[in-house]
Amino acid sequence: MNVVAEFLVEPFREGALGPHVTAAIDALERSGLSVEIGPFGSSVSGEVRETLEAMTDALVAAIESGASRVSLNVTVES
Repeated sequence: MNVVAEFLVEPFREGALGPHVTAAIDALERSGLSVEIGPFGSSVSGEVRETLEAMTDALVAAIESGASRVSLNVTVES
């Protein structure tokens, strides 16, 4: 079963990704997932366990790097 995890790391900084955002992206890429970076959030997709375990690492990395809020939306693909 696959999922798509969409996430938004705040605070938002116009024109550049802050260290809290890049920390989350780096954590996901280290897990082997490809991150799609968008203007209002980013996303990854993959097998449910692999993706959610990687998102846990990304959440911790973002918070430890100064995130004030992380929004996460997970959609199960059928």
